[in-house]
Amino acid sequence: MTIRVFLVEDTHHLQNAIRDLLQSLGDFAVVSTARTEAEANLWLLDNPGGWDLAVIDLILEQGTGMGVIAKCRRSNDGGRVMIFSDYATPGIRRHCLGLGAHVTIAKTDVNVFMDYCAALAPAN
Repeated sequence: MTIRVFLVEDTHHLQNAIRDLLQSLGDFAVVSTARTEAEANLWLLDNPGGWDLAVIDLILEQGTGMGVIAKCRRSNDGGRVMIFSDYATPGIRRHCLGLGAHVTIAKTDVNVFMDYCAALAPAN
């Protein structure tokens, strides 16, 4: 079973890097990307249940990832919501968890990102 990933990241080269990291793990497919809060929320509205993992940056081209968390939770109760950001301070982590994110990982913690995603992958 392929894990469908919705990626909310405004930097093109980081979108590619995250896509490459996920591909290195195996059964992950980025089904859509968004660069702004409005684009992300519109895609979620049009694709309820269309993803298994949302990877969301906090600082976007327009808006914030925090504004996407609640929409993710309403769009797909079974989907996992990950904040992957340079601003993953303890206070931000608590706030994001309070909004409904499952985990908040700093972009500098690539191994933590990989371990979390690998744990979601179906057993072969």
